[in-house]
This record gives sequence, C-alpha cells and structure tokens, in this order.
Amino acid sequence: MNVSGFNHLTLRVTSLNRSLPFYTDILGMTLVHRGRTDSYLEWGSAWICLLERSAAPSAAALAASNSSDDAANSALSSPHSGSGGENAETGVYGSGHDAAAADGPGLDHAAFTIAYADFSDAVERLKQFQVPIVRGPVLRGGGWSVNFLDPDGIQLELFTGTLAERMKDWR
Repeated sequence: MNVSGFNHLTLRVTSLNRSLPFYTDILGMTLVHRGRTDSYLEWGSAWICLLERSAAPSAAALAASNSSDDAANSALSSPHSGSGGENAETGVYGSGHDAAAADGPGLDHAAFTIAYADFSDAVERLKQFQVPIVRGPVLRGGGWSVNFLDPDGIQLELFTGTLAERMKDWR
C-alpha cells in the first residue's frame, strides 16, 4: 500500500451552528462548503469535515450494531464529548472534557502545525475567547504546544515542531 500522506479529519459535532463560529471565527479556518449536516473547512494544507450528529452512540449500541459504517465511524469518535459548548449569555466555551472517557478508545486529539512566530498570538486568541486550554503552552517534544477544547470537548493541539524534532527528544 503506497500512501502519500494524511488526507483529512472528520469530527462529529452536536451542532454545526455552534461549531462553525468556533472553527471559522476563532480558529480562522476557511469554510469551503456548508451542507445540511456537514461542513468542510480548510486550515493551511489541512482540511476538516464537521459532521453534525445529535449524540455519540453508546458503547452498547456500537457493540450491537452490525453496520461496518457505524463501526468505522466510531473509531474517530472523540472521547471528550460531554457538556461543552458556548454559554449563550457569556460567550464562553465550557469544558466538555470527560476525564473518565479520556482513557478509552477513540481519538485523543488532533494536532495542527503552526509557525513558532505565530504561536504566541494564537495562544492569546484562545485566551481572548476563553477557549478551555487543557495543557500548555509548554515546550515539549521539540516544539511549543498548546492543547484546547472545541465546543463539543474535542481536544485540539497547535504544535510548532516536527516529527523529526520530537524524535530527538523522545526516549
């Protein structure tokens, strides 16, 4: 199998109306397509599909499912679903991070490359919009890193380093 690179992420969200302003206005992604239950965004050379789903299926429902599509889609389910989202009165994003679920299978986080020169401004922007920061900013693995949550509690990371730099520090 000759794979040439990473293609995209599809993230399940509970509301496109709530998630799109976070991804476009706060993070600065470019909206390419807005459908009834999906949206496609570009961010540098990365692209993301936001797929609206009312709620993540339970483990029991997944186990009982005979659909290979459901099983394949569940592999990218965020373990951080919960009570995240923007408070309509304050505009502040609440933490949807579920520490108990963080140890189970699924997507831990999605990381995106950012230039070192842009990193501090990005962190300040996250703070300005009171986006929950769950780790950092911290120098680790050959670069600066900050992990934060989207409105559904999906953990995202901005990282200034490369895999080669990380492997120099990895023990």
